[in-house]
Amino acid sequence: MKLTPLLLGTFKLDGGAMFGVVPKSLWQKKNAPDENNMCTWALRLLLIEEGERRILIDTGMGHKQSEKFFGFYYREGHHDMDRALKEQGLSRADITDVFITHLHFDHVGGAVERDPESGDLRPFFPRARYWSNARHWRWATKPNAREKASFLPENIQPLEKSGQLHFIEVPEDSDKRLPTELGFDVLMVSGHTDAQMIPLIPYGDKTIVYMADLLPSVGHIPLAWVMGFDTRPLVTLDEKAAFLNEAADQGYFLFLEHDHQHEICTVKHTEKGVRLDQTHEAHDVF
Repeated sequence: MKLTPLLLGTFKLDGGAMFGVVPKSLWQKKNAPDENNMCTWALRLLLIEEGERRILIDTGMGHKQSEKFFGFYYREGHHDMDRALKEQGLSRADITDVFITHLHFDHVGGAVERDPESGDLRPFFPRARYWSNARHWRWATKPNAREKASFLPENIQPLEKSGQLHFIEVPEDSDKRLPTELGFDVLMVSGHTDAQMIPLIPYGDKTIVYMADLLPSVGHIPLAWVMGFDTRPLVTLDEKAAFLNEAADQGYFLFLEHDHQHEICTVKHTEKGVRLDQTHEAHDVF
């Protein structure tokens, strides 16, 4: 198995929204804001190559939204999926599976593109199977008012129409670890959004966990440091507590999708609860 991080670039979000009830005097030490109170975040994806499979976890924002839309997020870097794949000797046609942790625009926007000639929307990866789960799909396609701006129909509907959409089997009442046919388990969590899937990838004697929005950055490790975006913050508290204790016990390596400073971290038990142990560069871990 070969694991490769793909950094598409960075974007900015309001620091208060990203750290919820935590005072700015504290969170600004973890992620310094600019003059508009905006903090920088990464769009770091993970490519898994094993046998004939080329699995991509999440897809970034893509390019089909308007300049006005992207103007809210102050993107930097290339944000170019074709370029990122070419650097690995691959093309979009080589991707066999696209695993979507959840359907917010910064995780699924790159799954769909606009045909430059016809303007029609189509899957970006022509041969890939796109993986979600039925429970989250229903949540995203009939969004609540709070998340409606994050669940964009143009990122979602073309996947269903294409026939390339597949669902991980998830029991309706399940919020636990489940196997998949992709070679890794997923942890179901519902504090950020309903039925988000967190991949736990076996890699030799290590477990690599793609944290998505359960843990956006090392700054979010303390339990009370929960994003204002989370729909059920008290559920997030419980989910983080259970997961971080397990991660500290088992020595998991936590792959950080949104931390622009750190690719991977480990955690440990302390008198104050689970805290950061070490940060790592991906090339030192896999």
